[in-house]
Amino acid sequence: MSHNISYSTADKADVLAYLGSNGDLTADQVRRLDGMRQKARAYQEDLDRQDVDWGLSIPDALDHLLAGRTDSDAECAGNAYHGALQLIIDHNASDPYQLGTYSKPSTFFSLVDEEMSRLGVPADLLPHGYLYGELPDGFPHLPGSVDGYPAIGHLPLARTKPAAEAYRAVLERMNPDFRYDVQELIEKLEFEHAEWEAATKNVDWYTQDTLFFKLT
Repeated sequence: MSHNISYSTADKADVLAYLGSNGDLTADQVRRLDGMRQKARAYQEDLDRQDVDWGLSIPDALDHLLAGRTDSDAECAGNAYHGALQLIIDHNASDPYQLGTYSKPSTFFSLVDEEMSRLGVPADLLPHGYLYGELPDGFPHLPGSVDGYPAIGHLPLARTKPAAEAYRAVLERMNPDFRYDVQELIEKLEFEHAEWEAATKNVDWYTQDTLFFKLT
């Protein structure tokens, strides 16, 4: 089974504002929450059509997050919590972009990490670490998804340029099997850095600070 990786940019504080809010939201946040609830119902309907039962519905998982809890004892609660949190991210983030589709992304990026580490890329910039690094500090701990998906990763936008520069410095010495995918990652990180830098300098209301990865 293949897995897709996409990403979007957001202000992590905008996402955190919903977690444990218990309905204490601004009018704009309530409007966004209405959209999240609609998407949660549609998500659950799709799971139901596939006869997928996580023991906790997506709408209920969303309600748990709003109440500041992630304590369901359902076997696949982690799947539901990750799915629900992704809806909150989606409704507070830029339009998503595709990183790629991989048959075994964790295995592939673990091998990329090994290759980059051998060539001197610092450990805190290795891609597997942020693709599968879960959530930023301050976010609640989510139970792991059964089989690892869905999953959420993140990279501060301030780290996109250092990561891209580190990868570009070793690209020509990497195993050819990795070069195409790493080149694609470099270009996307460079683009996101340029957009973030320009917006931070020129747009007064711009506060986005995090690249969120969605793995499904």
